[in-house]
Amino acid sequence: MFRIAIVCSILFFLVSFTIPVPFAAGKNTNSLTAYEVLQQYNFPDGLLPKGVVAYKLDSSTGKFKVYLNGTCTFKIQSYELKYKSTITGVITKGKLSSLSGIKVKVLILWFDIVKVTREEGDLDFSVGIASADFPVSNFYESPTCGCGFDCLDRNLTKINYKPFVSSS
Repeated sequence: MFRIAIVCSILFFLVSFTIPVPFAAGKNTNSLTAYEVLQQYNFPDGLLPKGVVAYKLDSSTGKFKVYLNGTCTFKIQSYELKYKSTITGVITKGKLSSLSGIKVKVLILWFDIVKVTREEGDLDFSVGIASADFPVSNFYESPTCGCGFDCLDRNLTKINYKPFVSSS
């Protein structure tokens, strides 16, 4: 009987410390959403589409991972965007760098968005060889996967439409 209690205690200990608690170690202790974390770093929510299920953030280095409930594609005017189910990078006040997991289609070519910088009322999106500026106000609302801002509700009326206009 004593051996069974010891074995059960050891098994409980091993199971308790080998099964990870998802995302708890990297997530802010305040239980902020990924969208709220963006705001803390002076970015609008709309940089991420709806559907973020979790994130990890190392606040000492700024390294992060954002997890969506799947891949996400949508079109906003002439731009098509693709988000992988996991997006990684480094976040500091007003700057997202070393980004991975976000692509934009310009004409017929796909480019990785590698950096986003906030400069006053504009966001500068860099694909490495080129960049484009857009007003921050274009990103106050998060787009919906599959339809962006041109989503239809059950009554077949447009909802959440927000123009995406370049300031250049």
